[in-house]
Amino acid sequence: MRLGEKKSVALVLSGGGIKAAAFHLGVCLALREKGFQFAGGTKEEVQLRYPDDRLTFKIYVGSSAGSFITSLLASGHSVESIIDAFERGAESELNKFSRKRKIFTRLKPITYREIFAVNGTNFLDSLPGFLKRKSLVTGGLEAFLKNGFKLNGLFTTKNIERYLRTNVLKENSFSSLGVKSYVIATQLNHSRKVVFGDFPETYKVKNIKYANFASISDAVAASTSLPPFFAPYGIKNQKGKELFFFDGEIAIRSTHVAADAGADLVIASYSIQPYHYNPVMGSLHNYGIPLIINQALYQVIQQKIEKHIDHQQQIAAIMSAVDGYFRQQGLPDEHREKLIEILTKRVNFRPEVDWIYIHPSPNDYEMFFVDHFSLNAEILGRIVHIGFRAGIQALRKFDL
Repeated sequence: MRLGEKKSVALVLSGGGIKAAAFHLGVCLALREKGFQFAGGTKEEVQLRYPDDRLTFKIYVGSSAGSFITSLLASGHSVESIIDAFERGAESELNKFSRKRKIFTRLKPITYREIFAVNGTNFLDSLPGFLKRKSLVTGGLEAFLKNGFKLNGLFTTKNIERYLRTNVLKENSFSSLGVKSYVIATQLNHSRKVVFGDFPETYKVKNIKYANFASISDAVAASTSLPPFFAPYGIKNQKGKELFFFDGEIAIRSTHVAADAGADLVIASYSIQPYHYNPVMGSLHNYGIPLIINQALYQVIQQKIEKHIDHQQQIAAIMSAVDGYFRQQGLPDEHREKLIEILTKRVNFRPEVDWIYIHPSPNDYEMFFVDHFSLNAEILGRIVHIGFRAGIQALRKFDL
């Protein structure tokens, strides 16, 4: 695969908190080091600045923290400006990882104030009844928790929405962008995944809804609402009904959205990596319940990611085997082509699309131990460096 021959390049970024955002920024630095560009802005700006599609991202798909980064890139802000915003918010020197310093428009610093907004409006209503009136709570512990604590999240993502709307986006609509940008969320009162973007109309395909009724800032606020820390985020649809959404997905299973949008090269970055024993840190058995729970969650997510990637590879192998068998046996080309066409439609296979997945190495055990929502300068710097190294290592396998 020669990357430079690809005609439409897409970037897919997963969720995972501030830790994932820092990792993605490191990956973006590696991509740029290898010659990739990040197109963004209005239609006029993209046509003027990025007339060539070679090694240029013009399709973005983001979930949770990934949607925050992709929205900044799609709106025309450079990787430097995003790092600079985190840098000044964390009072660090993250820009030392960027070799190509350029003049850029400064964003407002990204601080804890922009990320966390206390869910105070529902706090009083969430208090257990016995704290508001003199009565006894009947039932067991589960009944106490269900009936007593009805706070739907410690924080809300309203400040994230406000930050994007007032400090980042020139125009707050997907249709105003000169690139294709999609944000993944999950509908609270349903089992479906929702893809927000610039669609002619809102429609459903199996368990996926493609929705055009959200602004960019609202879509990102919905996608970054990670329960139970953040309350589900409400967005009104075309009929005025308020629907609630939460985190899109930590796993990187929405790469199909990029392929559906016309990409023939999809580069996906995800920060999940279960802990592999390292003599420096020892066994997780000694670290207590929180890290053991994290390990269990990471293992489940990693298994889903590997299953998704393995499924793609198996389908490609089956299609290649069918094609090879027909050619080897000298069977008519029209039958071979017709059978491959039928199979391609049935399994939604795209032979023209190539996929590159970038993730931390098992040796990068720091990615497991650091906090998901830390703006600590030293921690962010190390994660950016890990992302940069992971990106460079992944891209070494391919010819530009």
